[in-house]
Amino acid sequence: MQVRTFMELDRQAVIELWKACDLTRSWNDPDKDISRKLAFQKELFLVGELQGKVIASAMAGYDGHRGSIYYLAVAPQFQNAGYGRDLMIEIEKLLTSIGCPKLNIVVRKSNRNILNFYTTLGYPVDDVVSLGKRLISDS
Repeated sequence: MQVRTFMELDRQAVIELWKACDLTRSWNDPDKDISRKLAFQKELFLVGELQGKVIASAMAGYDGHRGSIYYLAVAPQFQNAGYGRDLMIEIEKLLTSIGCPKLNIVVRKSNRNILNFYTTLGYPVDDVVSLGKRLISDS
């Protein structure tokens, strides 16, 4: 898999990937999420490509204190082949290169598979509660 920065021509393929991986939710418009990301730190929006097709994505950010990652996805037929790990390695390198001391990851409690994935990569569960408030509606 070749890891590279997201390009506009990837937009529809990435949205379809997120849908295939059950990452989209009715309250988050994936097209708007992509546009928002492209306005800030677009170099931290990566895709994984295999034989000319987008099979993976990762959207990261750094606010000067902590890093974060969203929309880590690997197409179902390519999962468990190390591509998610490869994307995480690249994200960690990029964040480290800009001085990010820690990466926080938010995962739905019900997503046991991805929790196990991150644990095997050395991410323990932090004793915190994630809070959120919608400021702009996507509907």
